[in-house]
Amino acid sequence: MTQVRLSRPVARRCARHLVGVLAVAVLAGCAAPDPLTPPITGTYTARPMTEGAQIIPPTNSPPPEPPLPDSCGSLASLRPGPQPAPGQMPPGGSLAEIAGRGRLIVGVDQNTNLFSFRDPTTGTLQGFDIDVAKEIARDIFGDPTKIEFRLLTSAGRFSALENNDVDVVVHGFSITCERAQLVGFSTEYVRAFQRILVPRGSDIAGPADLAGKRVCTFIDTTSLGTVQRVAPDATIIAVPDWDDCLVTMQKKQADATSTSDSILAGLASQDRNLQIVGPRLEAEEHWAIGVNKGREDLVRFVNGTLDRLRADGTWTSIYDRWLAAPLGPVAGPPPPTYRD
Repeated sequence: MTQVRLSRPVARRCARHLVGVLAVAVLAGCAAPDPLTPPITGTYTARPMTEGAQIIPPTNSPPPEPPLPDSCGSLASLRPGPQPAPGQMPPGGSLAEIAGRGRLIVGVDQNTNLFSFRDPTTGTLQGFDIDVAKEIARDIFGDPTKIEFRLLTSAGRFSALENNDVDVVVHGFSITCERAQLVGFSTEYVRAFQRILVPRGSDIAGPADLAGKRVCTFIDTTSLGTVQRVAPDATIIAVPDWDDCLVTMQKKQADATSTSDSILAGLASQDRNLQIVGPRLEAEEHWAIGVNKGREDLVRFVNGTLDRLRADGTWTSIYDRWLAAPLGPVAGPPPPTYRD
């Protein structure tokens, strides 16, 4: 192959020309980047949807509002008896079985910020619900670390309790009349109110503004029915985990998220561009710890722990640690209601 040698001046001019061409090409590529937030299309194809997400169109037949849990007596739990000392569980029951195993098995999730989430620095589970669960272990063993956490989906809470795969579920479990037929609930330990989370600057200020909008909520939650009742003209994006709503809003695939204010506060704490707006939607929510209905001794023991947390200030300390900043101070924990 014949080689062509250029004089030095010509070579320098060619090099400068080549650099100039490359610079123009680079600048041209930088001048018109792909938009960071593509406009949403009717088919939601601008960006991939969260795996497992369901698109629920507006409905002409919203579900009826469920009966309030106090109307069917579901808020009333079993009164605790004398609380055995740590390490001295009575023989022959659920508590003796747990003590013999050497650990309390607790069903939780890892995607509900402020309540039950995995700390990215330590890799450990942290949050309000995690601290409450540790207090139950403390009362059984005298050691809050004798605990095994098992990750559950919301739907999986029921089968895990029915099959005794876990001892208790501490997983944002709101009491309803229907659920109380399946679960032995403790007394209420968190009171929440459904509201709306939107980006700052949004024109959504309340439920009336959700008409024609896209609202993210959880697949298996009472919040979904509430959205359908207060905003039947809204399209619902139902996702498997609450953090999925955060991502869905950040990708501009939803205009708002609606669920308990406690959960919304956890989402807002991860993105300062989000804020909670509007009034409370429908009735208040009562969160309780779930236990197998046949393990009444464990229900009573858990209620004894919750009574201690209310009386000795531990509940307030846990609330102040996780929830006071985003939700504001409260007068105290929800009072217990007993049926015996």
